[in-house]
Amino acid sequence: MKWKGKDLFELVCRTLGLRETWFFGLQYNIKDAVAWLKMEKKVLEQEVPKEEPITLYFLARFYPEDVEEELVQDITQHLFFLQVKKKILEEEIHCPPEASVLLASYAVHAEYGDYDPNVHKPGFLAEQELLPKRVINLYQMTAEMWEERITACYAEHRGRMRNEAEMEYLKIAQDLDMYGINYFSIRNKKGTDLLLGVDALGLHIYELDNKLTPKCSFPWNEIRNISYNDKEFTIKPLGKKTNVFKFNSSRLRVNKLILQLCIGNHDLFMRRRRVDPLEVQQMKAQAKEERARKQLERQRLQREKQLREEAERARDELERRLHQLQDEAHMANEALLRSEQTADLLAEKAQIAEEEAKLLAQKAAEAETEMQRIKMTAIRGREERQLMEQKMLEIEMLALKMVEESERRSKEAEQLKQDLQEARDSERRAKHKLLEITSRTVYTALPPGNMPQNLSFSRENLSFDFKDTDMKRLSMEIEKEKVEYMEKSKHLQEQLNELKTEIESLKLKERETPMDIIHNQNTEQGTSKQSNFKKLHAKRRLRTSKTFPVRTPGKNDLERPFRIFKLNLSCT
Repeated sequence: MKWKGKDLFELVCRTLGLRETWFFGLQYNIKDAVAWLKMEKKVLEQEVPKEEPITLYFLARFYPEDVEEELVQDITQHLFFLQVKKKILEEEIHCPPEASVLLASYAVHAEYGDYDPNVHKPGFLAEQELLPKRVINLYQMTAEMWEERITACYAEHRGRMRNEAEMEYLKIAQDLDMYGINYFSIRNKKGTDLLLGVDALGLHIYELDNKLTPKCSFPWNEIRNISYNDKEFTIKPLGKKTNVFKFNSSRLRVNKLILQLCIGNHDLFMRRRRVDPLEVQQMKAQAKEERARKQLERQRLQREKQLREEAERARDELERRLHQLQDEAHMANEALLRSEQTADLLAEKAQIAEEEAKLLAQKAAEAETEMQRIKMTAIRGREERQLMEQKMLEIEMLALKMVEESERRSKEAEQLKQDLQEARDSERRAKHKLLEITSRTVYTALPPGNMPQNLSFSRENLSFDFKDTDMKRLSMEIEKEKVEYMEKSKHLQEQLNELKTEIESLKLKERETPMDIIHNQNTEQGTSKQSNFKKLHAKRRLRTSKTFPVRTPGKNDLERPFRIFKLNLSCT
């Protein structure tokens, strides 16, 4: 009855073995809102539901900036994994389809361990809830098709431990636009309904229908003062020229909750930028030793597993060899029986062959006699054939001589015809020349001075010298592009792109929610919450430390509307 919230919270943490308690808290529902149990106040004096038993929810209240760097204990990592997985499946965190499939594969690995095709047969995920209903309804795919794609990714994670699979899940999830953000409905001075988002990096203002892309952001190191008065909430940035942002919430209780989240997130933001406390350093050292021990144990188990598999393979090989030898022995026995039977058959065949040989010898003697007679006849026929061939050869030689003589006489006749024709031509030319001489008149001779001089022409030799020109190769300038990896690994991005390409053809455009459309636009424009912060930091100057008052309700709320708290902010 006298326990404070701190006593109950510490009991829960001790039961779980949790030491990183600063991320968590006990939440309870009050009317249509939620509230967190105050540590320094008695449990029954707070606005917890007056019912038995009292229901409180142990949840992560604040989220880390980098899960791999900040989460030390395995139990802390497991609790974050369960909470983030639940929020994604209930669509409190928007997740694109390709990332949903990859996250589902890591969730399966965290539950079942390494993939074994002999154990994890088709249908083993039929009862599991692994994908948001929005993603399932967005594509024309059956449950078997989804399971096939999840199993294909699951098989690629072979060799990871279960806690490593949970860490990979959180590393992917922390880059989602809605990860770790608490949303509150607000209204600005003009009466426009907006959303206020509070997370580990700062405050963000969203439009009512767009929880992915903030209209403006206020990082913790650029906020000078946060305060509220009744339902009015005020954010004062560091820059003097920057306008103060004011908004109204629906209830005073909401302003209290917003301020509590701002104080807690800001404290953790400053804590990350200082040297770790001794307790955290000890926890990290112990966790490092534990991971090293687990790694050695894992390597030992892998070696034993490998040796066992090799022994099993050797045993299987020996069994196979034994079966092979048994088969060979059986085949040898059968061959021996067949050879004995064959020997008996061969003996019978040998006797028959001997009798047949005698008959053949007798027939051979008769054939020899007949062959001698045929040879004698052939010899006589061969002598007669040789005589006839000799006569035919003589006749052919005589015919060849007659043909050659005929050709020679023909050539002589042709030569005589040519000589006769040449003689006639010579006679005709001589007659013609004689007629010219007798009928030619006497021509007068030209004077010696008028004789044309002989002209001599000399021709210059022209030579052309063609020189080969050397062709120089133009060197190509290679422009080096500096690719800034916002993703944790290139392999992860390739997996996401491959999954998106595989299922894009089955997508139903008419079932896309406004959040899906906004996410696709942000992806095409390269917009993310990290890029928004980079643009914002480029415009503003960083300051080393500031002191600002924070107004929070005090003990005398009825007398004073607020009191002043001071928080030290150091900027990096």
